[in-house]
Amino acid sequence: MRVPWQALGMTRARAFAQVDVFTHDALLGNPVAVVLDAEGLDHDRMLAFTEWTNLSEATFVGPPSHPDADYAVRIFCPGRELPFAGHPTLGSCHAWLEAGGVPKGDVIVQECELGLVRLRRDDAGTLAFASPPRYRSGPLTDDELDAVLRFLRLERDEVVAHEWCDNGPGWRGLLLRSAEAVLNLDPDPSALAGLDVGVVGPHAAGHDADYEIRTFFPGTQGLTEDPVTGSFNAAVGEWLIGAGIAPSSYVAAQGTAIGRAGRITVAQEGDDVWIGGGTVTVMRGEALL
Repeated sequence: MRVPWQALGMTRARAFAQVDVFTHDALLGNPVAVVLDAEGLDHDRMLAFTEWTNLSEATFVGPPSHPDADYAVRIFCPGRELPFAGHPTLGSCHAWLEAGGVPKGDVIVQECELGLVRLRRDDAGTLAFASPPRYRSGPLTDDELDAVLRFLRLERDEVVAHEWCDNGPGWRGLLLRSAEAVLNLDPDPSALAGLDVGVVGPHAAGHDADYEIRTFFPGTQGLTEDPVTGSFNAAVGEWLIGAGIAPSSYVAAQGTAIGRAGRITVAQEGDDVWIGGGTVTVMRGEALL
């Protein structure tokens, strides 16, 4: 049962921004709601606000507990808190910097439930985060794969490879033969069964992106397709580059099927895979929480 808003405590004005992520052009990426100065907010209040925004995620920024972190963030999607998510990481960092945040060192360090996540800015101001290690990797079991195939209405011979891509959100990843196959997917919402599913396929030469991505997960209103998903792109980058399937740097497109134009840069540097993209503030003001 939903807790009445009035029962969640006294409100006060808190700095707020809504940031479009993985795009340099507002309204073409994936928005995240960022509440700054979130001290004192409890889990129920943060979850209630997240669900009210009707966005895929909202974040709540406060002081860190770890001495190496610049700020701490709690990340929510409708119905649950997440240990890590990619586009909220970039959007929260963008809002924190824009609000006057100053990192302690050459990189920005975010504290979240997953642990410490490093971010950096290039000369143009574009942000990227170092992909966190996966909780789970390796191929799906036969039963796990069959469940995903039922949901996607695919046969086994249409799948080139599959892999656990769990770096907080428990993504089950499938590699298809082409970007066209990814864009033509027509999932069966009745067969989702609580799965977080991501799909990737290569574009033909000449496209401005090397891969097309789509991700699906259960939302409060049923099946949700995410406009652009940093966590899945991070895990896929580790998987495809590590397996020698993808080059050490590439560009992924996501959101095409739902009218967005997200672009994600993926680059391996030493032991790190960096996931980057544009961030644009669309709204700025105060949230009464």
